[in-house]
Amino acid sequence: MTILAIDTSNYPLGVALIEDNQVLGEYITNLKKNHSVRIMPAIQTLMKDCERVPAQLAKIVVAKGPGSYTGVRIGVTIAKTMAWSLKIPLVGISSLEIIAAGAGRYFDGYISPLFDARRGQIYTGLYEYQCGELTTVKNDRLVLSADWAESLKELEKPILFAGNDLALHQAVIKDALSSQAVFAAITEHNPRPSELALLGKNKQGEDIHSFVPNYIRLAEAEAKWLEANGKISKG
Repeated sequence: MTILAIDTSNYPLGVALIEDNQVLGEYITNLKKNHSVRIMPAIQTLMKDCERVPAQLAKIVVAKGPGSYTGVRIGVTIAKTMAWSLKIPLVGISSLEIIAAGAGRYFDGYISPLFDARRGQIYTGLYEYQCGELTTVKNDRLVLSADWAESLKELEKPILFAGNDLALHQAVIKDALSSQAVFAAITEHNPRPSELALLGKNKQGEDIHSFVPNYIRLAEAEAKWLEANGKISKG
């Protein structure tokens, strides 16, 4: 079974092809460049290099957020379009879970991947490997990094923090958790699209038409429009 994985949910852009348990190829960059312009050429190049054609794909796995509103939307839109046109299953995976899978596979403790959400906030969640399987301990959320670190003090295991934005919040986390906090190496911060493919390999496909990204919070422009039109309150 040949699976295509797509991740444009943050600055890193990643695509991968796996077949059974073999990674055929993957392409990753971590650049502030337009994903909408670069993602299709990246997919086409990867497919060509791996000598595969779209008709051979059996499933598409996409990073569904949280992350950049525009980035998440681009990846999900392309994945939905391809899955619908090829009539193959579509699976969405948390963008945070991908980092946790790659950074914490051999870590004896909890894993807290994170993305910066500005104003001291982070997108994060808590994961743990149990019997070789990545499990969710605390669901993905938007929270102040200081509050998140304080809430983890009660845990009795070390906690591995990972993500390209870790440096922005590391001091706050270290101050709250001291030696309980472990910080991933730089090579463990980028989400691997091959990990994304493997996470979705055995999951059931979702309804393509009702599949939506997981933004966790509304985009600022959308939130302002809803507020102006009385759909949500300022609180």
